[in-house]
Amino acid sequence: MDSSQRYVEAGRATGVFNRVVEWFTGRGMSVWGSRLLAVRGRSSGEWRTVPVNLLTHDGARYLVAPRGHTQWVRNLRAAAGAGELRLGRRVEVFGADEVSDADKPEILRAYLRRWKFEVGVFFDGVDASASDETLRAIAPGYPVFRLR
Repeated sequence: MDSSQRYVEAGRATGVFNRVVEWFTGRGMSVWGSRLLAVRGRSSGEWRTVPVNLLTHDGARYLVAPRGHTQWVRNLRAAAGAGELRLGRRVEVFGADEVSDADKPEILRAYLRRWKFEVGVFFDGVDASASDETLRAIAPGYPVFRLR
């Protein structure tokens, strides 16, 4: 499969973990930087939510999709980068720009440093110590958005 189309379905364990994180985050308790990402569905127009890890790196904030070109990624693209980050009752409206593959290595490295214990299984053995060349090679399979 072309890595630019990489998509890992959520397994049972991921689904259970996401529901637990969503429950806490929805009540205002961030789990290691978690937020609920809300984006309009590209077909239905209905709000869709999913827990995400909000990464702050070098003064910027990013959303990384460790499972690849997921539904939230496709919806965010269709919504021209417009969405909401929710933590309890707090809602932050944001815009986002997709990061080019060439600019992803340091962001992916920072993401893996912070959340490898949680998302490492989706990176097929690649970790924060990987070379820039390795991270650039896998970059097409891991969408990254910079929030503005």
